[in-house]
Amino acid sequence: MNYPDIESHGVIGNLRTAALVGIDGSVDFFCFPRFDSPSVFLALLDPEHGGHFSISPAGEDMRTRQMYLPDTNVLVTRFMSQAGMAEVTDYMPLSATGAPRSALVRRIHGVRGRLALHVTCAPRFDYARTRLPARLEEGARMAVFGAREAIGPLRLRSTVDLTVQDGDVRALIELGAGDEAAFVMECVRERPSEGDLGAFVTNSFQETMAFWRGWSERSSYRGRWREIVQRSALILKLLSSADHGAIIGAATFGLPEHVGGERNWDYRYCWLRDAAFTVYSLMRLGYTGEAEAFIGWAHDRIGEYNGGAVPQILYAVDGSHVGQEMELPHLAGYRGSRPVRVGNAAAGQLQLDVLGELVDAIYMADMHGVPASIDVWQALSQRIDWWCEHWDQPEEGIWEIRGPRRDFLSGRLLSWVALDRALRMARRFARPAPLPRWYQTRDAIASQILTEFWNPRKQAFVQYRGGETLDAVALLMPMVKFVSANDPRWLSTLEAIRRELTIDGLVARYSTTDAGGEANIDGLQGQEGAFTPCSFWYVECLARAGRVDEARLLFEKILTYANHLGLYAEELGPSGTQLGNFPQALTHLALISAAHALNRVIEEGPATWARGG
Repeated sequence: MNYPDIESHGVIGNLRTAALVGIDGSVDFFCFPRFDSPSVFLALLDPEHGGHFSISPAGEDMRTRQMYLPDTNVLVTRFMSQAGMAEVTDYMPLSATGAPRSALVRRIHGVRGRLALHVTCAPRFDYARTRLPARLEEGARMAVFGAREAIGPLRLRSTVDLTVQDGDVRALIELGAGDEAAFVMECVRERPSEGDLGAFVTNSFQETMAFWRGWSERSSYRGRWREIVQRSALILKLLSSADHGAIIGAATFGLPEHVGGERNWDYRYCWLRDAAFTVYSLMRLGYTGEAEAFIGWAHDRIGEYNGGAVPQILYAVDGSHVGQEMELPHLAGYRGSRPVRVGNAAAGQLQLDVLGELVDAIYMADMHGVPASIDVWQALSQRIDWWCEHWDQPEEGIWEIRGPRRDFLSGRLLSWVALDRALRMARRFARPAPLPRWYQTRDAIASQILTEFWNPRKQAFVQYRGGETLDAVALLMPMVKFVSANDPRWLSTLEAIRRELTIDGLVARYSTTDAGGEANIDGLQGQEGAFTPCSFWYVECLARAGRVDEARLLFEKILTYANHLGLYAEELGPSGTQLGNFPQALTHLALISAAHALNRVIEEGPATWARGG
């Protein structure tokens, strides 16, 4: 089977779901009508059985290019040959105020010469477990794919005649310069298009462009690398939910961290960690509305635990609990990477870092003019009180280890952040809190990290208490202000990470082999690629330490691994190929943070961090 590279795709979305569009013009991944709905097109995970919506030139000797219209998430795929040129514009409609419509629009425009194009719409519903043959209606300009209780009938409207072959919709069109054709896939029950389709496409395109450009114009970032920073911000916005305020980890499931291996997860959910980091990055660019929406969503989640217990680490977009992790054995998997999983068993893990990231985001929102309400403060206070009793216990850690529970550095470090930021908010706004207890707990956590997570032989802070292995999560230590960026112990740890986890600026999260040679200590088979977010964290730590030239060079190198549109998956393989789910929020927010830090130190000098930056 012919699998395209993961990075050979762009992504479009409507703040409710997202679709991957290949540089060859094929929609290869699309869950509809929500991010975490079952798939409609899944050719990226199974080209033969997954389903696709392709627009492809009939001739050979064709070059393709892809671009976003400036400051938008509207994607243009260009087909070019000696005979002619055509452009496919793909988007999911949004009103000028950001209200989503459950539709995918594909508009084809002839630029020069003449080109013949094949169009095939072959959906496979419910993760390619169900095939619903199309039937033509309204002459030959609309096809309806059965009836489904979950979303109602799915239909495809067109400005050209359609045919049905073997249950799939097809069209053969020939366009000259200035000619146009359009296709709109939509859910009948959710504000479908009405009347003249050409007018709907024109109006929805203008509204969608106005929304994305208006959102981009609100960015306050004026530093270096503005184009890639703004593209990353647009991706983070695209991965957010207009309906609920949640922000998902990535648009996909099942894309492997190791090709041919079992590290294939479902990232279409809202991780409190990733979402909290995301709103922090967006606030740095002047976007506070997303922070306000997410904090409102998160308040409802933490309010569910009236006894003070730890919230789950991830939720469905609407705030419900994530369904049981299931394997889909009927799918071939990306280049044989099996099993393909939906759902995520990590929802049941204990990860003690989760409150720290959430409280830090609420604290930063406070600092950016989005104050925490009394209800939010009271809910947080209950969580902090619970943490004071339960922080010192084994857990799965920030990387969702599926091996034995341990006393991980990530949980201790972010628990310290939770107490520290809660204390800052209590002092800043004179909010009621048992301050002596919180101070005592915060200092106890710090003392344990400094004594029991410091390995004298390694001269570094290690992954878990008493261990020998390193973890790139230590890169967060100066970023969350636990240590100074120039503290001797920290600089020694940074050097150890460079020596053991880093190759030319690309950083692994951790070694899957322990000091005694035992492999797969994370409970999984195989290796994984370099973790791109940690690579950007490494750049930021270098910048904070004043190693500006080194940080800048490595940052520029990592930027070369972006795809043709500036997008990143979760990881990078040895050959530089992108691995894991795509595009990933954590990578893009880490890019924004690194660019912001590096630009600041170039502008203001390394002393900015010594002044409390």
